[in-house]
Amino acid sequence: MHSYSFTALCPVLAEARTTGLYPHPHPYPHAHPNPRSAALHSPHQQLPQLSQPYLRSKGRSARGLWLSFTLPGDVRSAFIGRTAIAAALKAYGLAPYVWPVTHAAAELIAVTARMSPGKELYVSLRHRDDALRLLVWDQHPHHPEPDMATLCETRRRRALWLLAAVVDDWGGEWGACEADPPQLGIKSWVRLPR
Repeated sequence: MHSYSFTALCPVLAEARTTGLYPHPHPYPHAHPNPRSAALHSPHQQLPQLSQPYLRSKGRSARGLWLSFTLPGDVRSAFIGRTAIAAALKAYGLAPYVWPVTHAAAELIAVTARMSPGKELYVSLRHRDDALRLLVWDQHPHHPEPDMATLCETRRRRALWLLAAVVDDWGGEWGACEADPPQLGIKSWVRLPR
């Protein structure tokens, strides 16, 4: 069984170690497919056809890009988020932005997963007002002690140094702030001009 352990970036959570949040049930997850997936991939059965494509074709305007999804609070989710965002950008004719946006998404998802291990993350990508807007919202708890809150914020910003470099190079801006009540957690965002 795979075991991924890491220390949380948050000073309050740093003592708690998280191991194998979402481990595969078998070291080779595709070695023993379940009967349902085997039936779907049978050469004698056809997969159901979708009536509408999941993403718009490249020929349509990029003005309609609106993608949002939830990921597990695990550093491995960065790959999933990056892959989904790259596919959406290509489908909407925004291929020149794949590199900076996927790097920004991977960094935000990986760092927020380490700030709130085991808790779900919400990811949103929008194209509006001639800019791409990426939001990653984690469920990080509020720190009532000012010193602890400052230390936690400093650790988050330091961990996002690569994100800062990519966004700066592309003429964008980024930041993080607490969610407005009654919502909890931290919203980290990136805005890249188109």
